Amino acid sequence: MQPTQTGIAVALALVVVSLFFIVPGLWPFGAVTASNEAVLGASTETETTTTMPTEPVTELMVKDETVGSGAVAAVGDTVTVNYVGSLTNGTVFDASANHGSAGFTFTLGAGQVIKGWDQGIAGMKEGGKRVLIIPASLAYGSQAVGDAIPANSTLVFEVELLKVQKAAR
Repeated sequence: MQPTQTGIAVALALVVVSLFFIVPGLWPFGAVTASNEAVLGASTETETTTTMPTEPVTELMVKDETVGSGAVAAVGDTVTVNYVGSLTNGTVFDASANHGSAGFTFTLGAGQVIKGWDQGIAGMKEGGKRVLIIPASLAYGSQAVGDAIPANSTLVFEVELLKVQKAAR
C-alpha cells in the first residue's frame, strides 16, 4: 500500500470511528459474551444489535467487518495480522504498516499480546476483518505506554487476519 493510500485509509477510519461517538444510533459493536463467542467462530455472518455505551467499556466488543473464508484461528495457532490501533478519540498510536509489509505474527493465546487480542482474534477466519474495542482491563490497565497510550485507555483495533498456521496437535 502506498503512503498516500495508507494516509487516506487511516483518515477515513478515524472519521468513521468518530461518527460512532457523535451519532449514537451508528454504534455497531456488541459485547462478546459466553453465548456468542462460539457463534463468532462458527457463523459466516455476525449480527449484533447494540447502542452507544453510556458507561466506560468493561467488556471486549467485537464487530466483524468481513468474515473470512480460510482457516479459523484457535489458541496455539500462529497468526499473522495487519492492524491499526487507535484511542477512542481517534488518535492512531500504532499500525502494522509502520513495521514493514509482512504483517505482525504471534502465537494466539500465548500471552505475547494484550489479552483483548488473544480473546478477540480467536475464532476469526483467514481473510476476515474485525474491529475490536478493548477495555483497559484487557489492554494495559492502569499502566501508560509511553506518550502514546494513557493509563486506563480503551483501545480500538481494526484487524485483518492474513494467515493462520495451525499448531501441531
